[in-house]
Amino acid sequence: MKSVFRSLALAGAISLSFTPVAAVAQEIAVIVKTTSSNFWQNVNRGAQAGIDGLDGYTMTFDGPASESDIAAQVNMVENAINRGVAGIVLAPSDPEALVPAVQRAYESGIPVVIIDSALAQGAEDYYQAFLSTDNNAAGQLMAQTMINAVGPEGQIAIMSYVPGVGSEIGRVGGFTDYIEANSDIEIVNTLYSQSQMATALNQTTDVLSAYPELDGIFGANEPTAVGMGRAIVQAGRQGSLVALGFDGNEDLQQFVRDGVLEAIAVQGSFQMGEMGVQTIASLLAGEEVEEFINTGVVLVTKDNIDSAEAQNVLY
Repeated sequence: MKSVFRSLALAGAISLSFTPVAAVAQEIAVIVKTTSSNFWQNVNRGAQAGIDGLDGYTMTFDGPASESDIAAQVNMVENAINRGVAGIVLAPSDPEALVPAVQRAYESGIPVVIIDSALAQGAEDYYQAFLSTDNNAAGQLMAQTMINAVGPEGQIAIMSYVPGVGSEIGRVGGFTDYIEANSDIEIVNTLYSQSQMATALNQTTDVLSAYPELDGIFGANEPTAVGMGRAIVQAGRQGSLVALGFDGNEDLQQFVRDGVLEAIAVQGSFQMGEMGVQTIASLLAGEEVEEFINTGVVLVTKDNIDSAEAQNVLY
């Protein structure tokens, strides 16, 4: 258990006072990697549900046009600090670049909850909780699914997104390590789309052309998996290789129903937003919170896509 007061006491000279939830309206700033993705819009819906259950607080939602625009996200955090928000829920686009801004929030007496992707090691004192899918475990789950479908040998490709992002390191690292440790499958290439659907489509088209006998392919986040799925359809490769995706927007759901994707791993994006806001409120009320809160992942296939478990996380 971690209390914001205990954590802040480490700073010695820093004196902080948080206002209880019942006080005058205050802003909780939710800042994500991009506002142009259905995944992050589902986080927005969760955050709105979280704020609706609180008295005395308002919520703002912001993010860059692109996940790769790290400087813009840093500026958004700085602006939130400058206007004196009550708390910040942050999905950092870069594990290193956001640390100084989060440290400044800490030094300004503003609690920060990190969601989705971790900050760099050594920054733990500057935020009070981390809410995320266990990305390493999720990557291993997808690797196990790939091995079960492809068999112990073959060739696969990984379509990743932004190198160095905390979620990418865990997710793709877990996938790669599990494949290498538990099969003789060859990973022929790992490409990075920068979370741009069109880039993923073009990259996947090139991979399918370069490896006509490819047995499997893994798209590691929403825009990447959507671009990958569209490339598979355009190349007429649907059903001829095992394709796995990550996240659960309408495009990816349809790919599962149509058999383009064998399965998708879907995170609790709504829960990240809702629980992130609620965790900030708990901290402001002086309550202790868990340092790590697992928001979960569900493996969705054609067989279970209409189940309650799947429908609770799809968006």
